Amino acid sequence: MQDSLQNIVDFSALEIRIANPDTILSWSHGEIKKPETINYRSLKAEKDGLFDEKIFGPIKDFECYCGKYKRARYKGIICDKCGVEVTH
Repeated sequence: MQDSLQNIVDFSALEIRIANPDTILSWSHGEIKKPETINYRSLKAEKDGLFDEKIFGPIKDFECYCGKYKRARYKGIICDKCGVEVTH
């Protein structure tokens, strides 16, 4: 327990700022075209819906929507089938 406490770094201040509207706009991409959220049969996010993995990223780490790319070695690749970027 003592060894793990030696890795803690003390700091005296933390600064948090609200992002300006232009910065927030630069973070956004994609368009929600349907009001659906999750398919009740497959329990996967609906394409073009409110939880679309193409817009918000994959639900499972390092796995695209269709399952073509699985594992961390494909990090950063955009699937040509479903259009989801493989991230964590």
